[in-house]
Amino acid sequence: HFLRKTKINELPQIINVIKGDISIVGPRPLVQKTFSMYSENIQSKIYKIKPGITGIGSIVFRDEESIISSVKNENPFDFYRRVISPHKAELEMWYQKNKSLFLDFIIIFITAWIILFPNSKVYQKLFKDLPVRKF
Repeated sequence: HFLRKTKINELPQIINVIKGDISIVGPRPLVQKTFSMYSENIQSKIYKIKPGITGIGSIVFRDEESIISSVKNENPFDFYRRVISPHKAELEMWYQKNKSLFLDFIIIFITAWIILFPNSKVYQKLFKDLPVRKF
């Protein structure tokens, strides 16, 4: 639990960064079942960016597991497909539209910040034009 909460379990992915398989910032790789929930248009755009250890979707949905487990009157998978997946797609399109080295540095900083302060919503203050969570 501690490893997942602090994201220490992500450190071995640094090897993949060194090998060039992934970058530090980019869309998180998804399993095919959840990736297929995106439209083909969104999928093709996400494929153009190298996946990353952290990204805007990882920041906004840092608490994804608790969000899904709090769903009471809907199948968690259906909730993910109806609510989370479309919002993550919007976030990834926002990142692609605004992608820059400066933005990547900010995302790295925010990732470190929310590891230390998990309830922080600093990203909302820094990214005023970010798609808003609808739940």
